[in-house]
Amino acid sequence: MQDIIQLLPDKIANQIAAGEVIQRPASVVKELLENALDAGSTKIQLIAKDAGKALIQVVDNGIGMSVTDARMCFERHATSKITTIEDLFALKTKGFRGEAMASIGAIAQVELKTKRAEDNVGTQIKIEGSKVLSQEACQQPTGTSIAVKNLFFNVPARRNFLKSNPVETKHIIDEFLRIVLAHPNVAFTLHHNNSEIYHLNEANLRQRIVAVFGSNYNEKLVPVSENTDYVKVNGFIGKPESAKKTRGEQYFFLNGRFIKNAYLNHAVTSAYENILHTNTFPFYILNIDIDPAAVDINVHPTKQEVKFEDERIVYMIVQAAVKHGLAQYSITPSIDFNQEASFKDFEAFRSGFSSNSNPIKTDTYVQVDQTNSFAKTSTKGWENAFEKEAKPFTFEPDIMDTVTIPSKGNDELELPFVEEVTSIFTPIQIHKTYILTQIKSGIIFIHQHLAHQRILYEQYLAAFERKTGCQKLLFPKTIEFNSSDTALFEEIINDVRLLGFDIENFGKNSFIVSGVPTDLTNEHPEQIIENMLEQYKWSAAHDKIPQRENIARSLARYAAIPAGKSLLPSLMKALIDQLFGCEQPNVTAYGQPTFIQYSLSHLKEEFGLDD
Repeated sequence: MQDIIQLLPDKIANQIAAGEVIQRPASVVKELLENALDAGSTKIQLIAKDAGKALIQVVDNGIGMSVTDARMCFERHATSKITTIEDLFALKTKGFRGEAMASIGAIAQVELKTKRAEDNVGTQIKIEGSKVLSQEACQQPTGTSIAVKNLFFNVPARRNFLKSNPVETKHIIDEFLRIVLAHPNVAFTLHHNNSEIYHLNEANLRQRIVAVFGSNYNEKLVPVSENTDYVKVNGFIGKPESAKKTRGEQYFFLNGRFIKNAYLNHAVTSAYENILHTNTFPFYILNIDIDPAAVDINVHPTKQEVKFEDERIVYMIVQAAVKHGLAQYSITPSIDFNQEASFKDFEAFRSGFSSNSNPIKTDTYVQVDQTNSFAKTSTKGWENAFEKEAKPFTFEPDIMDTVTIPSKGNDELELPFVEEVTSIFTPIQIHKTYILTQIKSGIIFIHQHLAHQRILYEQYLAAFERKTGCQKLLFPKTIEFNSSDTALFEEIINDVRLLGFDIENFGKNSFIVSGVPTDLTNEHPEQIIENMLEQYKWSAAHDKIPQRENIARSLARYAAIPAGKSLLPSLMKALIDQLFGCEQPNVTAYGQPTFIQYSLSHLKEEFGLDD
């Protein structure tokens, strides 16, 4: 019988490796920037076109390569970082596997120019689909320039799986930020489609954070520093009021390399226990320095997941560092570190957390915080909307037979009651949050914020089909995003305009809001848009719903009448009328009930009465 096992050709092997290492343009950015840092560069320039699909170029002033090294770097498993097996357990560099350049060369058109300081001329190599097209001498300053063109040109199926340009650009910026925040002592620039997005000079970490995220972050930063014989933790965390609805601005750097670790993330969030709003995430940028022999970074192709020799010790030191930082700035009560130094009383040890456990509890529904920023904004818009648009709504007989609502005491109850609610019984507001009203079969409690969410959600969905009215602001408002959020917002800005916002790009990462929807006369529309974008990012990462539905429900959540706001009886009646005029009045777009019903029979039962 003929032998059937054979070695794969190098070209196919490289393309298979590329499937693990190069998933999208941002993967190329990561590999090239890490190589530039390993070369000792102090200035690095990143250039991208068409979200990296057409061009990704990295230019550095590192040590450069010889003629032989320039050719060898495209071979599989060719590296200057490892010579013996022991080197794997003492790694202090970024790239070491020798797969990146071979993988990139297999799925793109690559042009490499490099020169060492001691050489008179440089070397230029052109590679396309793992095939070397040319190698010759060239003029080149000391350092290396690598241009990756037409990514996935020979793997069209992979290219088709790439997302839209704004999404891929956001991924590139995310990878760029992970590098620049880990190395503030290196100067970086980022250009996309001939526009400069970042120009970052050499700085310390605080200066780098402010340069990346904006000057308003300077007041939000709390320094963190905890040094032990086993591990050192330093960096910055955010004050509780700076917490956001998404996890985007959370960074762990292990020996200068960005990592993701849910276990350590819990160490940080547990230190913020009882001082953060529900479902918000703190800002942090923490550097963890540890002996390379005590950690295995070779457990994932992207090297973003690591395995510690003793995770519990690292967990406790990170948690202690954050608590110490918060206490020093009078954000939390003072902590007795003389007693905590032994780590005997840490929750991690008592409960026996491991990297495979998930001690975080989550609620079924997102809670509405009565002390949130809604209370700071004007509510004239929704008051006017109710006064102008509220009309008593009556169910038709065929509708009465099909509509059901959540209840206490009965699983399903019908709704033949709205005309009674609006004309006979005056609704009552309880705790400035719940509206109590009577119906024929009992009573219902309506949550004013959740009910208005449902109303606005359906209004915004309808506005996408017919652009809603816009009213000009007397004084336009300015919004400034970071570059990653700017790329995402530009993807949805046209749909946001359909909802009635007059908003334009004001250059770089700034936007001017000149008008808002006619039913949203809010003193802080920029805050509404910022919160909407945060919620949009969270939903896009978790719920995978269509873009317009995501925008509508994200905006509705932050534009709705707040809990804790007093309402006149006329406004309560108007809200009830509009709620039961919705196609689906019983739940919000997030699945939360807008009201709860108690039947008369259930009330009698609670009082011990017979029917």
